Amino acid sequence: MQLRHVFSELVQGLRRNLTMHIAVVLTLFVSLTLVGLGLLLNSEADKAEQRFGDLNQIIVSLCNENSRTPQCSGEVTDAQREAILKVVDENPEVSGYRVETQEQAYDKAQELFSDDYLAKLLKGLGPESLRESVWIDLKERDEFKGIASEVGGLDGVYSVRDNRKIVEPVFKTLDTFRIGAYFIAGFLIFAALLLVANTIRLAAFARRREIGIMRLVGASSLYISLPFLLEALVTALFGVVLAGGTLAAFMQFGIKERISEQIQFLPWIGWPDYVEALGWIAIIGPLLTVVPTLLLTRKYLKV
Repeated sequence: MQLRHVFSELVQGLRRNLTMHIAVVLTLFVSLTLVGLGLLLNSEADKAEQRFGDLNQIIVSLCNENSRTPQCSGEVTDAQREAILKVVDENPEVSGYRVETQEQAYDKAQELFSDDYLAKLLKGLGPESLRESVWIDLKERDEFKGIASEVGGLDGVYSVRDNRKIVEPVFKTLDTFRIGAYFIAGFLIFAALLLVANTIRLAAFARRREIGIMRLVGASSLYISLPFLLEALVTALFGVVLAGGTLAAFMQFGIKERISEQIQFLPWIGWPDYVEALGWIAIIGPLLTVVPTLLLTRKYLKV
C-alpha cells in the first residue's frame, strides 16, 4: 500500500510539473550529449597521439636493406643500433624513448591502410620494406635541435623526422572541439541544476498540505522525499537514453559511415570508446538530479 502511494505520487508529480520535467530532460540531454562528445574527442586525441606521436616527440628512422645514403649501406647493424640508442639515452634533451620494430611498423601500416591498395602492396613487400624507428620523447617542446643534429649524423640513421608541424593542427582542432564541448556542457549542467532546484521547490509547494499531513502521522523524511527522488531518476533516465541514442547515431552515421571513410590517415574511435563514454554519462546524469534532490528536499520539505 505504501509503495502504491509512492508511485501514485510519482505519477502525479510528473503530470503536475510536466513542462518543468521536460525542460530538465532536454537540458540534461544536450549537456550529457556534449559531455559524451567531449569524452569521445578525448579518446580520438589519445588514438591520434598513439598513432603519430604527441607534440613532444621526434622520430629517428633507421636504415633498412633498401637504404642507400651516405650513412646507410644497407640494414642498420646491431652495433650501429646500440650506438644510436646510447646517444639518445645520454642526451639531456631526451626524457625517454621507445623502439618501433619493422614488424610493429608493418602491423601499424596494415591497420592504417586496411582497405586500401597500399595494404596489398605492403603484403607483397613484407616488414623488411619498412624502417625500424626510435620515437624520442623530449623534455621541452622547443629543445630538440641538439638531439636531432647529434643523432642525424650517426651511421645507420636514415632520417630524423619532426612530425609536430604536421600533426599539430590536428591536435589543436581536436583540443578546441573538446574544450568547447566541455565548456558548453558545464554551462548547461549548471542550468540543469537550477531547473532541478526550481522543480523541487514547485513540487514541494504544490504538495505542502500533503507533506504536512504526512509529518503529523509520523512519516519519515525518506518516505516523504522518495517520490521526489524517483522523479529525479526518471528525468535522468530519459536524459541519458536520449544522449546515448544521439551519440550512437553520431558514431554510426557520422564516424563509421562518413568521416572514417573520407579521412583514412587517422585512427578513429570505435564502439568500445562509445560504451566507455556512455558509462560516464550514465553515472553523471543521475548524479546531476539525485544529489541536488537529496540536498534540497531537506530544505523544502520542512513543514
